[in-house]
Amino acid sequence: MKMIPVPKLTPRHKELLGFVKDSWTKLAASAACSAVVAAMTAAMAYLVKPAVEKIFEQKNPRMLMLIPAAVLAVFIIKGLAAYGSGYLLNFVGQDIIMRLRNRLYGHMQDLPLSFFQREKTGDLMSRITNDVNIISAMFTSAITGSIRDCFTIIGLVSVTFFLIPKLAIYAFVIFPVAGIPIFQFGRKVRRVRRGTQEAVADMNSFLHETLSGNKIVKAFGMEDHEKKRFAQKSRRIFRLEMKETRVKVMSSPLMEFLGGVGIAFIIWYGGHQVIRGAYTFGTFMSFLTAVGFMYEPLKKLSKLNNAVQRGLAAVDRIFDILERESDIVNPPDPVSIPPGAHRIHFENVDFKYDATLVLKNINLEVAPGEIIALVGVSGGGKTSLVNLVPRFYDVTAGRILIDGIDIRQTRVEDLRRQIAIVTQEPILFNDTARNNIAYGNPNATEQQIIQAARAAYAEEFIRGFPRGFDTPIGELGSRLSGGQKQRICIARALLKDAPVLILDEATSSLDSESEALVQKALENLMQGRTTFVIAHRLSTIGYAHRIIVVANGRIVEEGRHDELLARRGEYYKLYLMQFGNNFSPGMTPVSN
Repeated sequence: MKMIPVPKLTPRHKELLGFVKDSWTKLAASAACSAVVAAMTAAMAYLVKPAVEKIFEQKNPRMLMLIPAAVLAVFIIKGLAAYGSGYLLNFVGQDIIMRLRNRLYGHMQDLPLSFFQREKTGDLMSRITNDVNIISAMFTSAITGSIRDCFTIIGLVSVTFFLIPKLAIYAFVIFPVAGIPIFQFGRKVRRVRRGTQEAVADMNSFLHETLSGNKIVKAFGMEDHEKKRFAQKSRRIFRLEMKETRVKVMSSPLMEFLGGVGIAFIIWYGGHQVIRGAYTFGTFMSFLTAVGFMYEPLKKLSKLNNAVQRGLAAVDRIFDILERESDIVNPPDPVSIPPGAHRIHFENVDFKYDATLVLKNINLEVAPGEIIALVGVSGGGKTSLVNLVPRFYDVTAGRILIDGIDIRQTRVEDLRRQIAIVTQEPILFNDTARNNIAYGNPNATEQQIIQAARAAYAEEFIRGFPRGFDTPIGELGSRLSGGQKQRICIARALLKDAPVLILDEATSSLDSESEALVQKALENLMQGRTTFVIAHRLSTIGYAHRIIVVANGRIVEEGRHDELLARRGEYYKLYLMQFGNNFSPGMTPVSN
């Protein structure tokens, strides 16, 4: 006889089952309740025998009172046990899902910036929400229900073997045969389900892009185009869901057919035995009732395999993320960074991104409190250079020193505590103005928050909000203008009070009026801090102590504005591109 295929558990699945061990006491209590439910179901089947023999055949009036009372007691006990079993099993299932979801999100937060640049945001969201919910269904409905159903089947099988052992053996020969196609269906469900989950993740990414970029969609009149794209993705999910449905719905009719074969055989064979007087009509009816009760949980178990396969497909997608390791790691014996202003030294630094050499032989020393402006054409490597300082990436060769300490010898958390960043695109959260300003310093006092806002020239417009500092600013600060967003970002950096500052084209997207206010706020922010300024517009770097020109991943020039113009090199070309021959005497760098 062909053996029923047993699904193999991978280390991923074993690790997931390890979560279950933490709740073994609740599982044991739930199993006890399930056993009571099974016992009461078996008792119901067995009570058919005395009911038929004592009440209907012997017409015993005493049994007419006792057996209905026994039936009522069985239902009460079964109901209470079913409640306890269902509640405890769902508690365990939901607790596992909560911990798994928290672990997945926490692990994503620990992965490096390169991970988020390679992955689609919608796909990551889908893994935390959709995939984890599928696992939740596997735990809370499929697996939890299967425990109760297995106990029920065991109890009913025991009754049938107690009543008519020979007939029970004949009746259950068919079950191993039924298991073969059911497991085959389950494997196919798992393959199709993974494709469906990937299609849903792709749709989530599409929705994230088109809804957040809806202004551009409307501006270019692309509504119909995006509707068609969405319809195509929706149709793909529909086809995959229907493919999975075709596989799933085949298992139930198969069980119905096999169940019908079994019951037909029992009636035919058992009827002959009753006619011959081998056993009583009451015994046969009790046996038939137990078999009838059994086919419902057996049908549920056939569906369980489909649900488990769906869940295991989701487990694979989740562990694809959990098994990613960050290449930005803390050293075994970290060195502390001393407080105060810092000297930063790039020593023979190379950096590769996706096998492309982005920075080559960078040597640069920045004194404490010095303001360095990084300029050059787009794609030259300016942003990559400053992203190495907080270890968003690690150098491929060479090293970066802070006060003589290789930054890879410090804890990442300690290093980033020394650095504040203001980017070209203001990143704010759907929270109050107060909480956005205090994001990097949640323990800040009210007065410190107000002072930071005042120094960033943000206090006035925040006070004008309906609820002042407690006013929600919308998703990504959608209720604010570009200049207001940037000033709140500057206030956030001021409140962090980090000795190293990175300004990544912080004013390039602002109008002239907003830029003037933001520049004043930035001057307050840069005071006394070692500062890297990435600038596209050369007119905004007059305050820099030194200008570094980056081209093709190399530092090709450095010096003051007048010195670089006099050399008529790369900086001179950039200047001509922006100003023509109109030399600006106002761009005189500040003295150190």
